[in-house]
Amino acid sequence: MNISYSKYFLKQAKKLPSRVREQLVERVERFSKNSFDPLLHNHVLKGAYKAYGSINITGDYRALYLIRGEEIVFDQVGTHAQLYE
Repeated sequence: MNISYSKYFLKQAKKLPSRVREQLVERVERFSKNSFDPLLHNHVLKGAYKAYGSINITGDYRALYLIRGEEIVFDQVGTHAQLYE
């Protein structure tokens, strides 16, 4: 599995508080080893986001990704309210 990041994701990640950025790095590493680690609460989304999967970064922060063949593209990161408003 190859993991990549959209420009938008990287821009959003730079704006995160440092503690959340550290958690993001740890969670993406965990995802690369076992995408269904229970700590990640990995799940597919519905409705307007049905093409996306989501993993938990902290209690409120999420990272959204797309699956493109063998590639996982992390596309968005933010709080639950920011992503789903």
